Amino acid sequence: MDPDAVATAFVEHYYRTFDANRAGLANLYQDTSMLTFEGQKIQGSPNIVAKLTSLPFQQCHHNITTVDCQPSGPAGGMLVFVSGNLQLAGETHTLKFSQGFVLFDYRIRSILVDLISLILIDSYSDLGFLVRIVV
Repeated sequence: MDPDAVATAFVEHYYRTFDANRAGLANLYQDTSMLTFEGQKIQGSPNIVAKLTSLPFQQCHHNITTVDCQPSGPAGGMLVFVSGNLQLAGETHTLKFSQGFVLFDYRIRSILVDLISLILIDSYSDLGFLVRIVV
């Protein structure tokens, strides 16, 4: 499978779901998934989704400008780095963001994702968690 195609498909799915219905991300997380947001550690799908849906903005649009990936490790893993602009509803300016993922293929037709960091240039937020995507 082409790593660039996997990375692009994952990024498109993740941000399309985040922008349209953050609660729809619930099935991407496991009980062991961890979200670290501004120093707060949040574990498990229900808690992570509760945090994401309680962010102070309800509508947003991610405009992805780059998706770079690098195969990593013998088990078919890859590093994915995303950058772009985040447009919040009612705001005239966009926020720059970058986000890193580590994807793992566990040969059960699912991909495990470890989000390394999310940087919103205007607010310097950090975010990290583990996600499961069924493909």
